[in-house]
This record gives sequence, structure tokens and C-alpha cells, in this order.
Amino acid sequence: MFITTIINILEVLILIIPMLMSVAFITVAERKTMASMQRRLGPNIVGFYGLLQPFADALKLLIKEYVYPTQANIILFFIGPLITLLFSLYGYAMIPFGPGISIYDFNFGLLYMLIVSSLATYGILLAGWSANSKYAFLGSLRSTAQLISYELILSSALLLIVLLTGTLNLSVIIEMQKATWFILPLFPILYIFFIASVAETNRAPFDLAEAESELVSGFMTEHAAGIFVFFFLGEYASIILICILITLILLGGHDIITIIFFLEKIIHTFLFIFFISIYTLFLNLTYFIFYVLNVSEIVINNKIFNTNII
Repeated sequence: MFITTIINILEVLILIIPMLMSVAFITVAERKTMASMQRRLGPNIVGFYGLLQPFADALKLLIKEYVYPTQANIILFFIGPLITLLFSLYGYAMIPFGPGISIYDFNFGLLYMLIVSSLATYGILLAGWSANSKYAFLGSLRSTAQLISYELILSSALLLIVLLTGTLNLSVIIEMQKATWFILPLFPILYIFFIASVAETNRAPFDLAEAESELVSGFMTEHAAGIFVFFFLGEYASIILICILITLILLGGHDIITIIFFLEKIIHTFLFIFFISIYTLFLNLTYFIFYVLNVSEIVINNKIFNTNII
């Protein structure tokens, strides 16, 4: 019994630790991307090409002096960011990273992910309300309104996948994409899902929930140091979770056979278009040559005819 428990804990850690590392390094990727769009370099000092910047940021936030409002509800003030991070991480429990590789294969996995993502909103609301600050409270209301409104669009897009497959199990949805990815017949759904996902994760241009362009930071105005990390990690964990979810329900997931089949179909399609184009070009060139020869013959005959008349 003890050995089984240790094995289960190790299996969970094998999945959780790379996931947390990916959450840390996606911050560098986003900062590099934003810097390139704004003609800046981004983080490039700590480590090679700035790859150790996440560890420097974490160390800086952990050793900073923690300051909190004296009139705040301290318990809810600490619990709010923790709720946001935990419910962002709970969604990874249903992700099938490979055939039979998941923390828990639940028949209602897609519904579970929607539920835990919805509950993460309570952390934002509690954090803003418990700070006893008008800026934080109004920021939490604004963020909650945005998350709830766009979550309806996100859920509606997922509902079409459920109606198409007849199941809420993510592993079954992946298996049903062996013939073709759902992105081909449901490409408009990808477009809607992508816009709703950008708004749900507070990315530009839907970053009004945090008001990063203002002097305050929305619902996180009064949070600092280590407790701020919970909000930060929860936000980026949600970004990766949404990307994984799009891959699972529309891009075939982890099924390498589907990927090879899809690439093969793409290659065949391009080859077919290429040969059709070559054949069409050959026909047009042939018709052009015959047309030139025909016109030349007519011109020559006309010259001969006119010469005989003269």
C-alpha cells in the first residue's frame, strides 16, 4: 500500500513539475514576443538569451517585503490568489498527455474543466473585495464580468464539439479524430474559440481586466511579493491549459498517427494542386501556340492574297 502511494505521488510529480516549468518559461516567451512587437530586446541578461529570467523573477518576489492593507480581510486576502492558482492547476488532471497518460481519465472531463475554470473566478472576486480598496474592488468586478461573459462563448463552442462527438471524455474525442481533425469541418469554431480564449486569459487586446496600462493593476492592486505569484502563475497556467484544450478537441491531440495521416493528406492535396496547375499551364501554353500559329497562317495568307490582287 505504501509503495503504491509513493508510485502514484511520483507519477503526479512527473506530470506536474514539467507543467510548472512550462508555466514559468512561457512568461519569457510572451515577454520576448511583446518586446519584438515593440522593437525592444526583452529579458536577455539572466542566463543564455534570458532563459533564467523566471527564476530571477521568482527569487525577487519571494525576498521582497510583503505589504498588505491594514483594514483588509486577511484570510480572504490570502485565499483569493490561492483559489485562482489551484483551480487553474486542477484542470490539468483531466488532460490526456498520451495514450493512457493522464492523472485521471474522467468520462466528464470536458465538463470538469469548464467547472474548475469557472470556480477560478471566485478567487479574483474575493481578492478584490477583501482588499478593502475601491480600485481593487472595481477591478475585480470588471474582471469577473469579462470572464463570465466570454466563458459563455467558450462553453458554446465546446458544446458543438460535444454534440458532434456525443461524449465529454477527452480521450474519446481524440480517438474520434483518427480520420480527420475537427478543425477541418469546424474551422469557424476555432476562430470563435480563439477569440474567447484570448479574452478568458486576459491577453491583449482583452487585457482590460487587469488594467495593465494604468497605474493600478485591477484586482491585484493591493497584492505584492509572494502572494502576487499565485495570480501570476494561475494566469499563465490558464493560457497553457487553453492551448492544450484547443489541441485536444480540434487538432487531434497526442495521436501521432492522426498527425501523420493529416500531413500525408496535406502533401497529397498540394501535389494534386501542383500537378493540376502544371497540366492547366501546359494546356494553356498549347492553346496559345496553336492560336499563334493559326493567326500567323491567317496573316500570311492575307498577305499572299493581297499581293496577288495587286
